Amino acid sequence: MIKLIATDLDGTLLNDEKQLPEEIFDLIRAFDERGVLFAPASGRQYANLRDLFAPVEDKLLFICENGALVKYRGQTLHMNPIRDSYLKAALDEVRALPHLFPMLCGEQTAYIESDNEPFCRYSMAAYTSCKRVPSLDAVIGKENICKIAVYDETRSAERCIKTLQTRLPHLRTIQSGLDWCDVTASEVSKGVAIRVIRSIFGLAREECLGFGDHMNDYEMLLECGTAYVPENAFPPLKKLIGGIIPSNEEGGVIIKLKELLDMGGKE
Repeated sequence: MIKLIATDLDGTLLNDEKQLPEEIFDLIRAFDERGVLFAPASGRQYANLRDLFAPVEDKLLFICENGALVKYRGQTLHMNPIRDSYLKAALDEVRALPHLFPMLCGEQTAYIESDNEPFCRYSMAAYTSCKRVPSLDAVIGKENICKIAVYDETRSAERCIKTLQTRLPHLRTIQSGLDWCDVTASEVSKGVAIRVIRSIFGLAREECLGFGDHMNDYEMLLECGTAYVPENAFPPLKKLIGGIIPSNEEGGVIIKLKELLDMGGKE
């Protein structure tokens, strides 16, 4: 019996226009009535996820910032920020590379220092609470920083990851899109967040279902007894996970959730 459903958003549950399927709120309510926890699991910040799911906010677990922060009914269940002592050096390494633009993602607010476009537009669109400051250095020590999101204007995040992984050995760098990668504390992942949730709520791996489309979802999918990836998923992830469902544009997650409800929660 499935007791936890965790799904990535961009490229998985959301369509290519970054829109939620209309049916999702009624499905979340239906699962809640059956005692099934539903968890949006995203690289997005808590403020953005809360706004996106406002009609059912009180029924959700929020896995934010690629697993660095977990919130439930306004309470923080888990947080693993980057040490302040690592932040300045990490920012300097990102700034030293051409075409890269860093964002500090705090527990409450995201911060950018560049006026580059489309970086500013993308940042403000994806982060409900986002401020432009003269220098990110001045933010260090004022708020817990869950991650550094790095935008690559050449859309070759896979290349920049290899460089940053070498330059930032004490942190974790992982691709989160064609033009974005995330730098977090070394032990942060959506998979770790799922383990924390399983421990708190007493759930077995076999009681968890996961959906994801990119490598920042890989550990989460491994921590779930059942895992699916949409047809549009990153090809290496599709090979690793299998369990292919229709694409995000075709509503693959919604189709599978409806099937699960019809089966009484058994997968």
